Amino acid sequence: MDFKDKLTALAERVARQREDVRTEEATKTSFILPFLQVLGYDIFNPSEVRPEADCDYGTKKGEKIDYLISIDDAPVMLVECKHESADLDEFKAQLYRYYSVSKAKFGILTNGIVYKFFADLDKDNVMDDKPFFEVNLLDLKGSHIDKLKEFSRERYDTATILSSATEMKYVNAFRAMVAQMVQNPSDDIVRLFVKQVYNGVATQKILWDFKPLLMRAFQQYINDNVNDRLKSALTPDVPSVDKTKNEAPAEEQGDGRKIETTDEEVQGFYIVCAILCSAVDLERVIMRDAQSYCAILFDDNNRKPICRLHFNGSKKYVETFDANKVGTKHQISTLNDIYKLSSELVSTVKNYM
Repeated sequence: MDFKDKLTALAERVARQREDVRTEEATKTSFILPFLQVLGYDIFNPSEVRPEADCDYGTKKGEKIDYLISIDDAPVMLVECKHESADLDEFKAQLYRYYSVSKAKFGILTNGIVYKFFADLDKDNVMDDKPFFEVNLLDLKGSHIDKLKEFSRERYDTATILSSATEMKYVNAFRAMVAQMVQNPSDDIVRLFVKQVYNGVATQKILWDFKPLLMRAFQQYINDNVNDRLKSALTPDVPSVDKTKNEAPAEEQGDGRKIETTDEEVQGFYIVCAILCSAVDLERVIMRDAQSYCAILFDDNNRKPICRLHFNGSKKYVETFDANKVGTKHQISTLNDIYKLSSELVSTVKNYM
């Protein structure tokens, strides 16, 4: 298998086994060491992957990093491991201490699922507060795989990684700013747009009036782009046919009743995708229709519902789910009302990730 296949296979295994991995040591053995193997490092060679390496800090003795990765006896990466349920941000200070006394250029903080890569881009020999690269094995994208390959034993080159790390740092910062701007634009952002379309004075009241319009414009723009992508993916480039002769029968329930996916349900699915596009790879958001509702699922898993569209009655509802998978129905007047549930939908997806 090539690097991508190995990494994808590991990600699938992590997804299957995560509920059975109950300790930090089990996380190392089941998830993190296999990850280092995928990167091409010999986990059975202590000169290349040294467990419990000394990282004494000042007067504190006996400090040890979980793994020190070396190439030709030169330290290149520190790996600090936590249990898969751990909040990694609580342990940055620990990695920071180890980094300051090591010659390794990169520090990795991981729970076996999320890997955060740190360097000293702001100040030499001082680990940055924020990672320049972060990857979740349960949400792998092509760009993640390409970047991880740079850290592989075969491809590793400090200068090459650092040359793109600064760029990634600022690109990630800009992406976060764009996401914030779309969800809740500041007065300065609203004022910038208002000046382009409104000839009067941009008073505070005017900004308040225009802010929801700008948010709606952002959402509609994203929705249109997602619709175009989905239509392109769902509509193959084939010659047109006579639908009256080739139309497939509607899907049936187990009791023989027909299931017909309506245009409104498809549009509702597109809107949910537009809401989630900045939070998750849309390939993991799947629509599965049923007789009484249209389900939108995470990873096509009916135990991971994102929401349900109840559009078959005289009144329309969108059912969202909390962290305990308890559903709440929200009545909507138009499909655009789904955007009002953005925070609930994003929160649900993040629970599954």
